[in-house]
Amino acid sequence: MKNWDAIVIGAGIIGLSLAIELNKLGLRVLVVEKGEPGREASWAAGGMLVDSPAETQPALRELATASARMYPEFVHELEDESGAKIDLRSVGTIVLSQNPDPTYAHALPQPLSELEPALRNCDGDGRRFTSYFLNERCVDPRHVTAAALAAARHRGVDFSSGDEVMGLEVADGWACGVVTNKTRFAAGVVVNCAGAWAGQIGPHPFPTRPVKGQMLCVVMPEKEMVRHVVRAPEVYLIPRSDGRLVIGATAEEAGFDKRTVPETIQKLRQAAIDLVPRLAEARILEAWAGLRPGTPDGLPILGATPTPGYFVATGHFRDGILLAPVTAGAMGRVIGGEKPGLDLSVFAAARFQG
Repeated sequence: MKNWDAIVIGAGIIGLSLAIELNKLGLRVLVVEKGEPGREASWAAGGMLVDSPAETQPALRELATASARMYPEFVHELEDESGAKIDLRSVGTIVLSQNPDPTYAHALPQPLSELEPALRNCDGDGRRFTSYFLNERCVDPRHVTAAALAAARHRGVDFSSGDEVMGLEVADGWACGVVTNKTRFAAGVVVNCAGAWAGQIGPHPFPTRPVKGQMLCVVMPEKEMVRHVVRAPEVYLIPRSDGRLVIGATAEEAGFDKRTVPETIQKLRQAAIDLVPRLAEARILEAWAGLRPGTPDGLPILGATPTPGYFVATGHFRDGILLAPVTAGAMGRVIGGEKPGLDLSVFAAARFQG
């Protein structure tokens, strides 16, 4: 019977990145996933690598900034180990605000009409926006997740798919493995990276919940018609290098319901057309919904748990794609008995106890 040093629950980008990190540390790793690896929140994400102070909680800024800086090397390593090509774009983001906002420090480097000729500087009711520029990147989350999965497999990380973890196995007070709906797996380290489902795995009731986001993807009439990420009050637009455009996204408290609602998708599409009228010509490729892992305070849950050998890395909400590299590095050090390199105390699971 094969033995493992560590079990990672959940094969989203957080779980996959951490599995790779633990493998680098010399651990034999098994990833247990209830469905198909990489096909939940990571697959559904937009891929904006948002680390601006105006849009990031103060407690999260150090983590977000560190991870954003790590991203080019993170992508390079995944490409190198997987043989895949990841669409990482560094063109920048245009923020359209209905009121002047001093928290956005950077004005546009040139007129909006030159940066994005197809963009209207007003909403559907004709109210003009104040425009700001952010030097942010964006990435195709499906590329990143698929590359991470391939890189993990290339490194010898094992996977058990279609295997739902029901609870932690404990012996003499220490984590010693997991029980699934099919079998048991043994390991001296277990990490809960189960996203919105993390709180369903005993013995510690992490307060994660699903926050539904509906989105759609279209093919632009011209490949470079929208070049920058555009964030407006009603909608955001994320261009891909191949001419696709992602339009999103809602934030709904709908439980574990992943169905799309045609009226909601149409509303998003119309909000995009209000910004870029030529998108009325764009062909819809697909529409989908994902379940972001939310927490009561909007911050991730990272670190050790009251059960020795049992760790948690979940609750990243909108920022799982962005925070994957820094989470993997910090949690790898914590699991290895070292200091994480960043202050993770604000993200401890203990903040929800009592």
